[in-house]
Amino acid sequence: MSSPSYLLSRGLDPILGVLTGVLAYRLSESNPRTGPPPGETLQELLQWKYQRWKAAREAGQKEDENWEQVVQNIAKEKV
Repeated sequence: MSSPSYLLSRGLDPILGVLTGVLAYRLSESNPRTGPPPGETLQELLQWKYQRWKAAREAGQKEDENWEQVVQNIAKEKV
């Protein structure tokens, strides 16, 4: 028996599925009746999240620098 024939190849099916999903998302975001309100689009939410991550990372770096100073001060006191 031969394997069942498919309309599209195994490699093309996932690509078609992803492209269909991207198109559906794009249409959903750009539809004036059902789209998200201004300020709540995915792009704006991702930018907001990235800014929060960047601020937390910078705060963490400052905290690391403060910790290094504390360790150096302790090392100086022991000598």
